[in-house]
Amino acid sequence: MNGVKKTAMKQSEPAQLPEVSDETLQRFIGYRIRRASNVMQGELPVALKPFGLRMITFTALVLIVDNPGLSQSRLAAAMDVERPNLVVIIDELENRDLINRDRVPTDRRAYALTPTLAGRRLCEKAVAAVEANETRILKDFDPELLAMAGEVMTRILNERKGG
Repeated sequence: MNGVKKTAMKQSEPAQLPEVSDETLQRFIGYRIRRASNVMQGELPVALKPFGLRMITFTALVLIVDNPGLSQSRLAAAMDVERPNLVVIIDELENRDLINRDRVPTDRRAYALTPTLAGRRLCEKAVAAVEANETRILKDFDPELLAMAGEVMTRILNERKGG
C-alpha cells in the first residue's frame, strides 16, 4: 500500500440535527387528526397480538359481532376496503372458527357473516384490551374535552356520509 500507513478515521458523534418543523402542516386539522390517530393506533398491534388479531381483522370481527348476518359487500363498504382484499380477511377469521360464512338463501352470490361463540368471546376480550389501551393513553385528558373531540370527528364523518 505504497508504504503509507493509513490511519483509522475517528468515528465522531453524529451532530444533533434540528427538529423538522411541521408548523405549516399543523394548521390543518386533518394532519393533526392523522398524527393523533397514529399515536392512538401505534400500540394496538401489541394490545391485539395476544388474540392473534391485527387491526384489520379486529375491525372485521367487531363489525361482524355487532352486525350478525352482515354481507361481505356491506362489510367491505363499512371497512372501506376492496372486496378482493376482504376475502383474505374473512378466510382468516373463518379458518380460526371465529366466524361462519353462509350463503344467503335469497341471493346465492351473497354470503351472510355471523360470529361463532369463540368469535364473540375473543372479540369481547380484544375490545376490552383496546379500551384499556385507549384509557391508558387518554387518562390525563379532561373527559369533557374528549367528548368534544369525539363530537367533532363524528360530525366530520356524518358530513362525508351526507348526513
